[in-house]
This record gives sequence, C-alpha cells and structure tokens, in this order.
Amino acid sequence: MNAIKLDISNTAAMISPEERLALEDSVKRIHSEMELRKGVGADFLGWADLPSQTSEDYLAEVDAVAKTICESCEVLIHLGIGGSYLGARAGISFLGVNSSSRNIPEIRFAGCNISSDYYAELFSLIENKDCCLFLVSKSGATLEFAIGFRLLRQWMEKKYGAEETARRIFVATDPKEGVLRKLSIEKGYTSFDIPSNIGGRYSVLTPVGLIPLAVSGTNISDLMRGAREMESLLRNNASTENNPAYMYAVSKHLLKAKGKSIEIFAGFHPCLREFLEWQKQLAGESEGKDGKGIFPASVEYPGDLHSLGQWVQDGERSLFETFLLIEKSSHEITIPEFSDDEDGLNFLAGKTLDFVNEMAYKGTAQAHLGGQVPNMTLRVKDRSSYSLGQLFYFFQRAVAMTGYLDKVNPFDQPGVELYKNNMYSLLNKPGY
Repeated sequence: MNAIKLDISNTAAMISPEERLALEDSVKRIHSEMELRKGVGADFLGWADLPSQTSEDYLAEVDAVAKTICESCEVLIHLGIGGSYLGARAGISFLGVNSSSRNIPEIRFAGCNISSDYYAELFSLIENKDCCLFLVSKSGATLEFAIGFRLLRQWMEKKYGAEETARRIFVATDPKEGVLRKLSIEKGYTSFDIPSNIGGRYSVLTPVGLIPLAVSGTNISDLMRGAREMESLLRNNASTENNPAYMYAVSKHLLKAKGKSIEIFAGFHPCLREFLEWQKQLAGESEGKDGKGIFPASVEYPGDLHSLGQWVQDGERSLFETFLLIEKSSHEITIPEFSDDEDGLNFLAGKTLDFVNEMAYKGTAQAHLGGQVPNMTLRVKDRSSYSLGQLFYFFQRAVAMTGYLDKVNPFDQPGVELYKNNMYSLLNKPGY
C-alpha cells in the first residue's frame, strides 16, 4: 500500500511532458546502475535494500535493548550530529509520542552543538534523574560529538561510578574501526553496527534511528514494513510514470535547469518541522557540490505565511515549493458555533481544523503559482509508523536520483571536511 501521493500539476506551465520524457533514458540507466551497485558512490548504496534485508529477529533485538533503556532511566540522551541524530528527532516529532502518558524516558539530544548554556541547562534538567546515553558516531572523533560525550561521561561516572555507567551507555558505530568501536569493546558498552556501506544521512533505518524510535514507543516493525513496501515499489519501477520518487527528482532537475535554484519545503503541520530539517540535510549534503545543487529551505505554514509569505509571493523568482501534507491528523477538533457570532466565525462552525488547514494549503498553492512559484505536493496518509517508513525511503531514493541526474556523487560530503580541518588547525590539534 502506498501511503504517499505526489501531485505535480502545478509545474505544468513550466515543464512539459516531452521534457520529462527526454530524461527517461537517463533515469532508467541510473536506476539500473543503482540496482547493480555501479557508478560513483556505489559503495554507499547499502540503504537501497536495507528495509528488505532487515529481519524481524533483528528488530526484536532492537526492541529488547529499547526496553532495557526504558527500564533503566528517566532521560535518554542521544549524542550525535547531522545524520546521527536528525532522523531520530524527525521520526519522534512526526509520530508525536507523548512521553508523559507512557512508561518511556524523555529523549534529549546532545553532541550537535558546542554551547556552554545548552549543556548547563541539560545538566540542570538531569540533575536528579536517572539517565542513559545513546552514542551515535561512526568514528567517535567528530569534535562536537566527542566533547559532548566527554562532558556527559564525566557526569555519569560521578553519579554512578564507572561500572554502572558502562551499563547505561548504548552505542551505534562502525563495525570494525574508530575510537568509539575501540572504547565500546574496552568498556563493554552495548553496541550496534552502522553498516559500513551506509552514510550518516542515509542511516535513519539503521540502529541510528531505530533505537531512539523504539525507546519512544514507535512500532519499528510497522516502520520498516512501510519502508520495505516503498522500497519494492521504487526498485521495481524504473519509469518515472510509475515511480513517484523519480517523478519528483526529474521535476526538481528540470525546474533547476530553468533557473529555480531554491526549493522551499513547506509543511502544513507542526509535526513536520523536524522532518523537514532531516530532509534539508539529506538534500543539501547530497546535492550541493561541484558548483551544483538546489538550495533546500523550509517553512512551517500557515505561520510563516505571515512572515516569509510576502517574499515567496513577490520576491526574487528563483524558487519552487514542495508542500508536505498529512491527510488525516491523529485527532479531530471541530470549530464550535457561538449564538452571538461576535467574531464572525459561524460560517466555519462544524468544520474541522483539518478542513480549514486544507483550504489554507489550496489557497497558498494557487496564490504562489500565480506569483510564478511552481509547486509540487506530497500527501502522506497519516502520522503512523508505516507512513513514516515510506516517507523516509521515498526521500532517500529521490535525492539519490536528483544527485545522479546532476552528475554528482550523492553520498560524499567533501565540503564538510574543510570546516573541520580549519577548526582543528585553529584549536592547535596535533597534526593540523
């Protein structure tokens, strides 16, 4: 079952069917190379068949560790940066897990900044609470992560002692190499492997995302089932007509060729805020290299219609929009009727908030199209684990195709290493 629907009708004035058809041979060639694990970056295509290669026994193992974490702490601190934490945070926000009503720990994130105030506030929050750590890093040497771990490890060992601290630390890292793998073996941390053929921003369906999602109460079997069925759909259809991820990628590619170099992801539900942060990293780090790529930005409508909406409607015409909608909210709230109608809203009495939100989307799409902003719409059926799994895999496949159409490697990030080298040099790290 496909929980995602793509509507490209609002790009018709700028992209013709013939232009899409002209790219069909390229799409089929790229699809074949991905399936055969050929071409640039092929060593990092492990995510492409990950859902179908993940067994229920493995998911049960993840669930068992998640249960241990839930029984051991009130707060789980997830340490990681970039793809090491954005997917987990996106999934937890999308699903809207209510920790106050369930026997699960609060999940906090660290290792993604170097802010004294952030850590001071975090230490204040956990002062009288039992904690566990989930460490995510292939190397264990990324500076932001390593500083956070050193600070929290010191706090944990003062509170629990070294032996109990080791029982409260859980790890996802490289199977064989790196500081964190070595430390996990020496200290006896419970550890999971991040497959060596999967890069960080494509790792959300590995233990990197599965462990915190399972801790939050997510049904990870349903999550992976959704991803598996999306994998089947997209891998078995090389034609853009039957492959919504490729249709989306081709549309992006053609819009970029016509001067639309900025993509604004517009969510019409607050639960999508963190998901769009994950998507921005996936797209930006995969596509933005060699002087190429579409710049990814995000907005949260309708709120941002009253701040950035003016710029989108009437500003520089270098952008297109991708709307992300949830067809059915987890709850239904109806607007009441007031007998005096003092606020003049009785014309909406009996209507649901979802209905009004849908009209806000339609009005926005129509207005922005009239302002020469072509737009596409992705509809997600609901806020279920199954739909989330489909959404994760959809974007991974789409972004890989967009990168390849632009003749870049979607799986490296050479530009990220430059700031690291400069920072280490300024900090007088040995060897830099």
